[in-house]
Amino acid sequence: METQSGRYRISSSSGESVEAFIPDPLPPDDGLDLTGEDYELMERANRALGRLDGVMTILPDTELFLYLYVRKEAVLSSQIEGTQSSLSDLLLYEADEVPGVPMGDVVEVSNYVAALNHGLERIRDGFPLSLRLFREIHGILLREGRGSQKEPGTFRSSQNWIGGTRPGNAVYVPPPPNKVMDCMGELETFLHDEPERMPTLLKAGLSHVQFETIHPFLDGNGRVGRLLITLLLCVEGALTDPILYLSLYFKSHREQYYDLLQRVRTEGAWEEWLRFFMKGVQETANQAVEAARSILELFDEDRGRIDETLGQSAGSARRVHELLQRRPVVTTKQAAKQVPLSRPTVTSALANLEEIGIVHEMTGQERYRVYAYSAYFNILEEGTQPIQ
Repeated sequence: METQSGRYRISSSSGESVEAFIPDPLPPDDGLDLTGEDYELMERANRALGRLDGVMTILPDTELFLYLYVRKEAVLSSQIEGTQSSLSDLLLYEADEVPGVPMGDVVEVSNYVAALNHGLERIRDGFPLSLRLFREIHGILLREGRGSQKEPGTFRSSQNWIGGTRPGNAVYVPPPPNKVMDCMGELETFLHDEPERMPTLLKAGLSHVQFETIHPFLDGNGRVGRLLITLLLCVEGALTDPILYLSLYFKSHREQYYDLLQRVRTEGAWEEWLRFFMKGVQETANQAVEAARSILELFDEDRGRIDETLGQSAGSARRVHELLQRRPVVTTKQAAKQVPLSRPTVTSALANLEEIGIVHEMTGQERYRVYAYSAYFNILEEGTQPIQ
């Protein structure tokens, strides 16, 4: 059976025959029926990306902002796949303090950080967006914890499905395993601008759906598919730094997100999907700009509070405050290692910062204390509460 975006073929899995979907190569055969309003929406999304790229140039420490945004994305993208870890869980795990943290979940999120960073480093070194890179990223993503038995770094050799308890009652059955390499090869060709070059945001929106439709891995497809968007924007020069992540938007609109992915397959609803995608780019870029500005204002205000209220203790408190800008969750031991001050001085500085309301202690313990830069953390943590 044919649809507007692909065809169904019989595939055998778990002792039953099912209709698996094989997407047509990109771009869509019938073209895209985009209106003037659609192009205006795309232009607004591009302008939002430009503002985001511009605000990064005024940040005093771009790497600091990227470090934390990558971790926020790791938490959000993993939550969509069912983990319950929060941003504080991840940062506590990285600080070697894990009271009550669900270890399986936080290891999965930590793997995502490593996979994402690997992809970004490869792209910066000039490695092409390619099937090999997807496999490398996937291999790191599933290197330990849940999913480590699901063929990390390898395109699947068996039939998978989405929704339902078996292929026969699934919501969606991706291409048969013997068609995966063909489909992914066609996607790679499109990513390399064949048969034609398309505007970057159209290319990113189409490619994401195609990747999710092929579902080339046994596990981790959603996370790799969302990462594809950011990597593509960097490769195409739409962003200098990898600062746009759509997982919060997809998480907030997840029913519409999944419905539109399926409607592209069954109805060829590319235009409706692209409108949703462009709105997501615009909204997410604007949120990131506001977050960056809020963080800059917060740092400036808190430096002023330290100087105004702590008198002779202000110097050591400023140094600890500088560390907290890079690591908004720290242990006393960690802070003492990273700030060129004695441990008693660092402990006293953290107590002073707590007294004036800049940090709060998270454990309630007398020893092995953990401090969070409260207002900064609140900005970063927005939207990262686990899905209930």
